[in-house]
Amino acid sequence: MKILMAVTGVFFVFFVLMHMYGNLKMFGGAEVYNGYAEHLRVIFEPILPRNGLLWILRVLLLASVAVHGYSAFSLWNRSRRARGTGYVNKHPIATSYAVRTVRWGGVIILMFVAFHLLHFTTLTIEIGGDYQALSPYERMVVSFEHWWVWLAYLIVMVTLSLHVRHGVWSSLATFGANKKRRETAINGFAILVAAAVVIGFMLPPTAILLDFIN
Repeated sequence: MKILMAVTGVFFVFFVLMHMYGNLKMFGGAEVYNGYAEHLRVIFEPILPRNGLLWILRVLLLASVAVHGYSAFSLWNRSRRARGTGYVNKHPIATSYAVRTVRWGGVIILMFVAFHLLHFTTLTIEIGGDYQALSPYERMVVSFEHWWVWLAYLIVMVTLSLHVRHGVWSSLATFGANKKRRETAINGFAILVAAAVVIGFMLPPTAILLDFIN
């Protein structure tokens, strides 16, 4: 179960970083961002149908999230049943904030993934305009012109970064990289990846909100 969590977690982090990289193309302007969005739809044509790679990645992402969540629940339930009774004394200060919130963070992230697919993939949820008539660049702009969308996105990205920090550290530990002499480096790397996630994802929405991107 720990190996399943580590493998699916690594895939999730890789997906998140690639998605973040794509979002940063907003700073290149409408032509660059729309060109990038269109390129994703036609990769490997005609071997794959239009949007084929995107849907493969989406299915893999949802499967990874499901396996990751199931593994986390199974490990928690196994630990609870092995313990038998609750702790008499609890010392929450001894546990990092990221670890103590990782379970609820996972629930928040799962809910956000569902919303995000309905928002920018199926275009079921429209914020600020008729998405069917807008380009990918315009959909981003009309969405994050609303301060409450920006704030909600920030909350989710902070939650995601905490989850990523703990996930990167625990995945490396599962793969056997948690030697004592490497502990500081591993923790530093996990923090660096988490910081890159929250900063990288928040740059385009913040630029839109402040009217640097329009």
